[in-house]
Amino acid sequence: MTAILLSRPLLDAHGERIRALCVPLGPLRLVALAPGGALDPADIADVEIAFLSTDVMGASSNPDHNPALAAFLAAVAGAPRLRWLHLCSAGADRPVFRELMARGVEVTTSSGANAVEVAHTALAAALAFAREVPVWIEAKAARAWSPRRDELAPRDFRGSRATVVGMGPIGREIARLCGAFGLHVTGVRRTAQPLPECSRVVPTAMLAAVLQETDWLFLACPLTPQTRGLIDAAMLARLPAHARLLNVSRGAVVDEPALVDALVSGRLAGAYADVFATEPLPAQSPLWDAPNFMLSAHSAGSSQGFPARTVEMFMDNLARRASGQALLNPAIQP
Repeated sequence: MTAILLSRPLLDAHGERIRALCVPLGPLRLVALAPGGALDPADIADVEIAFLSTDVMGASSNPDHNPALAAFLAAVAGAPRLRWLHLCSAGADRPVFRELMARGVEVTTSSGANAVEVAHTALAAALAFAREVPVWIEAKAARAWSPRRDELAPRDFRGSRATVVGMGPIGREIARLCGAFGLHVTGVRRTAQPLPECSRVVPTAMLAAVLQETDWLFLACPLTPQTRGLIDAAMLARLPAHARLLNVSRGAVVDEPALVDALVSGRLAGAYADVFATEPLPAQSPLWDAPNFMLSAHSAGSSQGFPARTVEMFMDNLARRASGQALLNPAIQP
């Protein structure tokens, strides 16, 4: 018998559709994860398929603050017959996912499900900096009429230079939008294969060289051993003083203490981050008080349509598995 591990809300909403798709697989059992409740080993003994849906992720991607997520991760780690896990996220960098892949479990992601929304958020932050929205807010709070003209006028966004690290669905959409605003876009990826969204593409090995001519550094790469700590003090020092950094990848891609130092010293004009090395961001983190720094709570890709898109990606792959086809969006083993 094939068993599928799902959240209770997902089972209630889509159970019949799942059963219909899985008819070719033979006898089926749907295992529901109760909100915040651990599963008995007997419940997961025959689980072959699991879907980590957005409702399990909830408001926190940190299992220490999310009992339902902790229970789900423990369940898939302890499921001896697990063969396929689908994720609602684009990234698969958690240690448990790497361990599953190492033991032969096929892990697929929802890469692309919120690429447009993440790109919109990254561009919103860039435009806020470009048009000095934080200055407007500060002036309004101080009831100060402060025209930004002549030498105080902001630098032109159009014609500036963006470097986008990571050319997956999010990075390519960021690059496309930057091009629509008239920016010159350099894409950074493992190989220098050209892409239509970019003015040029360079390999990651050339990142240090292109930073010297970068006004906007967008980070949209996955977290791997190669990208962990990629943007360190030395890389930040290569950016022009007027440059801004925008991180929608993973917090550990950036050396956060080095970022704080660059902002406090004025060596970097500003930064935005949606992701952090520790989440939720600790109250004592110096990032909260860093000058010219904007943040969001790992919600750059949130939208009302996102959960449904991840469900459709799971359903599509479930139909493919039932018919013996290759699954889409396989996670890459780092």
